[in-house]
Amino acid sequence: MSTLKKINNFVELRQLREQLKKNYQESLSNEIKIIVGMGTCGIAAGANDVMKAIIDELQRRNINATVMQTGCIGMCAQEPIVEIIRPGEKRVTYGRISPADAKRLIEEHVLQGRIVEDLVVATFEEGHPDETNFYKQQRLVLRNCGHIDPEKIEDYIARDGYMALARVLEQMTPEEVIEEIKASGLRGRGGAGFLTGLKWSFAAKAPGDKKYVICNADEGDPGAFMDRSIMEGDPHSVLEGMLIGAYAIGADEGYIYVRAEYPLAIKRLRTALAQAEEMGLIGKNILGTDFSFTLHIKEGAGAFVCGEETALIASIEGKRGMPRPRPPFPATSGLWGKPTNINNVETWANVPIIIRNGAEWYASIGTETSKGTKVFALTGKVKNTGLVEVPMGITLREIIFDIGGGILKDKKFKAVQIGGPSGGCLPEEKLDLPVDYESLTRAGAIMGSGGLVVMDQNTCMVDVAKFFLNFTRAESCGKCTPCREGIQRMREILQNICKGKGTLEDLDRLETLANTIKDTALCGLGQTAPNPVLTTLRYFREEYEAHIRDKRCPAGICQDLLTYFIQPELCRGCTACVRVCPVGAISGEVRKPHVIDPEKCIKCGSCKETCRFSAIAVK
Repeated sequence: MSTLKKINNFVELRQLREQLKKNYQESLSNEIKIIVGMGTCGIAAGANDVMKAIIDELQRRNINATVMQTGCIGMCAQEPIVEIIRPGEKRVTYGRISPADAKRLIEEHVLQGRIVEDLVVATFEEGHPDETNFYKQQRLVLRNCGHIDPEKIEDYIARDGYMALARVLEQMTPEEVIEEIKASGLRGRGGAGFLTGLKWSFAAKAPGDKKYVICNADEGDPGAFMDRSIMEGDPHSVLEGMLIGAYAIGADEGYIYVRAEYPLAIKRLRTALAQAEEMGLIGKNILGTDFSFTLHIKEGAGAFVCGEETALIASIEGKRGMPRPRPPFPATSGLWGKPTNINNVETWANVPIIIRNGAEWYASIGTETSKGTKVFALTGKVKNTGLVEVPMGITLREIIFDIGGGILKDKKFKAVQIGGPSGGCLPEEKLDLPVDYESLTRAGAIMGSGGLVVMDQNTCMVDVAKFFLNFTRAESCGKCTPCREGIQRMREILQNICKGKGTLEDLDRLETLANTIKDTALCGLGQTAPNPVLTTLRYFREEYEAHIRDKRCPAGICQDLLTYFIQPELCRGCTACVRVCPVGAISGEVRKPHVIDPEKCIKCGSCKETCRFSAIAVK
């Protein structure tokens, strides 16, 4: 049975906040805390079993300790993660914990107070990180992830949650809220980077007595999980941001549009919404004021195009998710023809901390034109994959080599794809490029929602361009000819190049098609889809030419351009390769060198994987 009570006014909210803070500080002095990362990444790595092992061991030993779940701590490569805080001692983060390791942590750290050094990945003193490179970040949006139980509203309030809402309702007019967001310099974190306060002002000024706010949580970029992790780890920050935005533009109803493939995020959003409603923070006459707000959660079917705001609106209305021409813009005619403001998850999560700390404070972070921080999903061929939040203006080199720890197996860095499938591939010469909207655009990439995929020396850039075009072609709604037909033609050209059937004239055709699509496609998906091709042509043209002129893939990836052969001086004639070849392309006598028939070989690689003597090579 719920113990949550309705908060009737500002005084009651502040009193509750102070009591919860006091309770938390007392618990740090009196209780051992064990925190388990239970975001999707942690659960997928086995965190449920680790949590059970910890609880069972504590019960078996009759140890009094508080076990708490939290969202993504950020160090996804180290999951499952367990953090232990003993009264008066530093916070210790342990990584890659198995159920057996969990029992060891109980025995050595919890009972004996001895840190298990071989499992440590980070330590914290009084809330500040140590010199672990991964935590050389500035966590504003992720301020609560890893510190609260996302399914307990009390944890959020104890960390000043809903204090920003109280401030705007008690002390600020809607116009003052919009001016504060404008002065902060916050730009939309979902892609184009439009000024958030300016966007709000358009909806606020639009005529009409019914207005909506929408949270775009339809995160569909390959390798991106920023929004999912925020919703899983700190859902109330999104709700509070939307409440403030609704008050500012005069909306009384809102939607969170989240893809159905995010079951844990949806579960925690629904829990947060129910708790906020029960406490009177969402609903009628919030905190005793005239402001009322209703919020719905809408599950999307996973179409990438629904990340485009007009397609998203159509989907909420029960129509097929397809973009429409603009104007009119959603700010004047959006959901059901009413003025509507749409921001993504990360943008909304920034709002409460801007209101609490002030626009001037927020604007002091970042660069002249790109304020604040940006959350990135750091993935690919990098050692420390995970969720990172850094100030705007940091370089790609700092993110990849300092925070990310460098390239896996210490291979050579080749490129980084930034901005998702609509972003661009930037080479080593761009590693010292500052990460801000203008610098990335000049380099041919975009900030996008925050995907950051690192590639090493074994990556074929032509194949990468083809991969992202495959994705955008499959996700195109097909409404406009440039996107529907143009991307398909580009894909066919890339397929021919990867098969060694391309011509140098194809490179000119690719550029012409790409620029035409950028200029004529209906929505942002089509307009930005050519970016991976344009940037790989710009920075890695020699790879395209090698595929065309030399019929060779420098990275050894494109199967049609590979030739498998056996080095006779290394072959022992063991026949292992013969037994695994699915097409009978290998022949030879026992204990004598074998040969591969290139006409029969389908280049599956089974023989190379099987050979114990490294006799099979590829050229």
